[in-house]
Amino acid sequence: MTEPRPTGDRAQVVVTGLSAVSAYGRGVAALSAGLRSGRPAFAPVTRFDVSGRRVGVGALLPGAPVLLDELLAVVDEAAASAGLSAAQRATTGLLLAVHGEPDGARGLPDRPGRTGAFTLTVAEKAGLSGAVRTYTSACVAASTAVADAAAAVAAGDADRLLVAAGYLVDPDQFALFDAGRALAADGAVRPFSAGRKGLLLGDGVAAVVVESARAASARGATPLVRLLGWGRAGDGYHVVQPRPDGAGLARAIASALGRAGLAPEQIGYVNAHGSGTAQSDAAESAALLRALGPHASEVPISSTKSLHGQALEASPLLELVATVLSLREGFLPVNAGYLGPDPDCPLRVLTETTAAAPAYALSLNAAFGGANTALVVGAP
Repeated sequence: MTEPRPTGDRAQVVVTGLSAVSAYGRGVAALSAGLRSGRPAFAPVTRFDVSGRRVGVGALLPGAPVLLDELLAVVDEAAASAGLSAAQRATTGLLLAVHGEPDGARGLPDRPGRTGAFTLTVAEKAGLSGAVRTYTSACVAASTAVADAAAAVAAGDADRLLVAAGYLVDPDQFALFDAGRALAADGAVRPFSAGRKGLLLGDGVAAVVVESARAASARGATPLVRLLGWGRAGDGYHVVQPRPDGAGLARAIASALGRAGLAPEQIGYVNAHGSGTAQSDAAESAALLRALGPHASEVPISSTKSLHGQALEASPLLELVATVLSLREGFLPVNAGYLGPDPDCPLRVLTETTAAAPAYALSLNAAFGGANTALVVGAP
């Protein structure tokens, strides 16, 4: 099998630390156990009143978690797992993907002339540098942040960056998705399956340390995975509907594979966007067929949204962590809720958790407005 080809003098990019919070609990061990169980984390919503809603199910943490607190915890855990000292943290910038203005942003110190007050506050409280950037670009926000971090590290503009993302299910977004009939009335997310009814929202908070292999080696850190390729492309087709032929997502996949120097046949697992909606899943299937050719019907595919739910801007980072766990721990998560094949989705969908240790994996995301991202990771 051919190893990825470095592009010019660009630095190799690795992930050296990660953390996550989901409805399965706090920490990557909880997420790993939940993914391995194959048991979806959906349950009746009790955080706020859903009595007037069409659907009352989601994948939520118990109680009333505060986004700022959860973000600070995952950032600290990711930095600690990467082995970053206080001095190294102080020179590490933060790229943060969040949904709109988080509740925790209200009442924070006023920063005249500065944007991203919430992100600056997270960075300051976490002991990171003041070099920050905020991403709110719907369901590709976190993956766009990862791509930007990887590009900066590869170009030598930074030794390392910390990417974090967070979304806790709130009553406003829940009401909007419910009113738009996007939520699955049967209480299950069934990506690429016949009879799928829609998506379900879920809590997601995650963080990863993106670093050059050289910098990691210099401080004796062990890479968890290599971040080999990233690609982004837009469709410009419709405000909320995906382009049916998947051309934009296919371009993002091709770009990520080209940057990684990999052939489609070398991808051993796809963590799909897989929202569970009829149009989105069909368009993603078309994109995979365009980009991967015959390999699209052979490579194992699943969407972990069927287990932990759709965490909006934060979902791509939660799914990237899930993909890293798959490569590191030798298992491929089930595509839960599958009822049977859909002719519009001729893919090799995983109907059970599977033991496997692929060398390379692809993580895909798409968003309203026609934005598409693809990330390629490889075992170290």
